[in-house]
Amino acid sequence: MITFTLCLLLLVAGYFTYGRFVERIFGPDDRPTPATTKADGVDYIPLPTWKIFMIQFLNIAGLGPIFGAIMGAQFGTASYLWIVLGTLFAGAVHDFLSGCLSLRNEGESLPQLIGRYLGSTMQKAVGIFTVVLMVLVAAVFVSGPAELLAGMTPSWLNAYIWIAIIFVYYVLATMLPVDKIIGRFYPLFAIALIFMAVGILVMLYVKHPALPELWTGFGTKYEQNPIFPMMFISIACGAISGFHATQSPLMARCMTSERHARPIFYGAMVTEGIVALIWAAAATCFFGEHGIVDEATGKNFSGAMVATAISRSWLGPVGGVLAILGIVAAPITSGDTALRSARLILADFFHIAQRSISKRLLLCIPLFLVTMGLLIFSLSDAQGFKIIWRYFAWANQTLATITLWALTAWLVKRKGGSSWTPWITLIPALFMTAVCTSYICVAPEGFGQLGVSLSAAPQVALVVLLVALFLYVRWLNKQKQLRRDE
Repeated sequence: MITFTLCLLLLVAGYFTYGRFVERIFGPDDRPTPATTKADGVDYIPLPTWKIFMIQFLNIAGLGPIFGAIMGAQFGTASYLWIVLGTLFAGAVHDFLSGCLSLRNEGESLPQLIGRYLGSTMQKAVGIFTVVLMVLVAAVFVSGPAELLAGMTPSWLNAYIWIAIIFVYYVLATMLPVDKIIGRFYPLFAIALIFMAVGILVMLYVKHPALPELWTGFGTKYEQNPIFPMMFISIACGAISGFHATQSPLMARCMTSERHARPIFYGAMVTEGIVALIWAAAATCFFGEHGIVDEATGKNFSGAMVATAISRSWLGPVGGVLAILGIVAAPITSGDTALRSARLILADFFHIAQRSISKRLLLCIPLFLVTMGLLIFSLSDAQGFKIIWRYFAWANQTLATITLWALTAWLVKRKGGSSWTPWITLIPALFMTAVCTSYICVAPEGFGQLGVSLSAAPQVALVVLLVALFLYVRWLNKQKQLRRDE
């Protein structure tokens, strides 16, 4: 418990120290925000700061900080370190700066922001890539909640019925103004999720299990899942996630001051990191007691099974139900805002105003049809969900990598910035570039099917890292030459 406690304290302290440091680099001021200058009654609507924080936290806290952390429990204390370091130095910086840039650029969506600093070609490519990712998010964030709800309700309300109900909710939340459903219900769902995390945290100290410590080593229980690069893909939303940068602009369109950015963006990511750390520790305790295989079925425990078992056994009947509802709400509310984000990205790309519901519907119908097609595929094929999830996981971290490079370019190009400030995003960008490239080279859904061994991942990552650093230095020298020529 010593390592876990230290990691928990570091996350809290990091918000007040490194978070304030990054905030000073950005330099928030009192200029008017998009919520007031572009108010449209649909997406640009001023909301209270506490409510925006709750919505942002729920938007980004999908399956990742719970199911991802549960899957990451096999990596022991390495998972704790990744959650802390990833959250403070990569994920929270990524979320904060992407949200702030959107706030300062009239609430622009992520592809537009990337286009500003990496060029129009990258903007178009990322636009397509991001919409595909949003649809994948909507699809993969349905099955888990449906499975949990089916286990809590009568047999006739099976997973298929719950999938249909959730999808109807997706349609409404995507189409209606942000203050009608999202603004009213998300804070309540966020409270349930926070209650769940606090309850599990208290029980960890009550039970005081023998959790792994740093001095006992890292290690991994499964040779097919080495720490590098698998852990950095498995634990995404609890450390760094490209999906978050697509959600930050949604809240940037509702903020009334830039000075609220640190608690909303950096703070929500740190809160999610705390949730992920708690679940990683709880899952470690669970697997220590029960193993990784369900004796009744002979199958590996799923994230839903572990989350349900821990909530019910640790928090009692009533507390368990509230905790499970919080777990259910997290992915559902990330799925609907994913589709909402996709609608806004398409609207920005095609320059279609969103005041009219008919124009919103025009963009949403194709999104709904594609999402439903993916859901049907995942249900009809036993491996369908796993296939979709694998591509989502890699695409998610790849988008985070691209966003970090765009943020680095902004820090380099902006006037008045110190020469060392780009390092706050450059180091995470280099690291995530190595992770994503090596993963796709060795993973089954990538070149791994061609016989590339997992053991080759570190070597691939080193080569990619050196190439990326070389290209960055060359680009940086060109930028310096352009400044001298001005």
